[in-house]
Amino acid sequence: MKITEHIKQAKETLFSFEIIPPKKGNSIQDLYDNIDPLMEFNPPFIDVTTSREEYVYIEKDGLFDRKITRMRPGTLGICAAIKHKYNLDTVPHVLCGGFTKEETEYLLVDCHYLGIHNIMALRGDAMKHQKIFEPTPGGHAYAHDLVKQVMDLNRGKYLHQVVEGSEPYDFCVGVAGYPEKHYESPSMNSDLKRLKQKVDAGADYVVTQMFFDNAKYFEFVDKAREIGINVPIIPGLKPIAVERHLQLLPQIFKIDLPEDLVAGVEKCQSNKDIRTLGIEWCIAQSKELIQAGVPLIHYYSMGKSSNIMEIGKELF
Repeated sequence: MKITEHIKQAKETLFSFEIIPPKKGNSIQDLYDNIDPLMEFNPPFIDVTTSREEYVYIEKDGLFDRKITRMRPGTLGICAAIKHKYNLDTVPHVLCGGFTKEETEYLLVDCHYLGIHNIMALRGDAMKHQKIFEPTPGGHAYAHDLVKQVMDLNRGKYLHQVVEGSEPYDFCVGVAGYPEKHYESPSMNSDLKRLKQKVDAGADYVVTQMFFDNAKYFEFVDKAREIGINVPIIPGLKPIAVERHLQLLPQIFKIDLPEDLVAGVEKCQSNKDIRTLGIEWCIAQSKELIQAGVPLIHYYSMGKSSNIMEIGKELF
């Protein structure tokens, strides 16, 4: 079922979450162990992230040879395994970065074979050695171009030919939104125009970057509606868990943390206290969002379920 159909049929706010594939060589059982406790909240779908490729240096005869690899492969296989095991929809993240248009088409064809009809279309981040995002040769530079390719497949149009008599595709496409703007955008208005490009290209819903101040989400939604973005805008939340999140989250995700939250974390005596504070803050955020009538709240679990479990018990 499409994500938008889940939302339309819901009589109350839905619960969903996102997971990260295990590192190469690790078992999928750890992933199941983190998913199992969250199933009692009846998630209609689970997102599975896709990691960019990266360079590793392998020593040979005293010299270092640079090789490219992916440390967390297997997004599509994990989606298929979860779909089969739990009988629910999965949403693989499909990136511009690291993929040619042809490779993207092959991935989408495989999704169709497996009965996976929802995807999250993202540009992706720069590789670790890049200062700014650089498109893969033969790949897309922007997420709205990736959305267009998906819409072409929905119309039966492949990259190099129209396949007559082929079974029609029917992908539901999610895209990212940034309540505090994407760090590369010169202004909030410019970033909203980028978002509208993605929606105009065919995106069906938006999931936001994590935020810790609901006022920023509400303002973001209001501004999006003003410029004609009328698809569902799903808030994405993450509970703070350790002190280093005060530095890491703003650094990695280019977001602001409310002064009250920062002060509260700084007063904590241990990471256990910080974890409790993070859960309480996220519960308070969620309650306000539910009261405001958001269709669904999407939680960034980062591969750990225990704090999301405590939030879910309080709310769902």
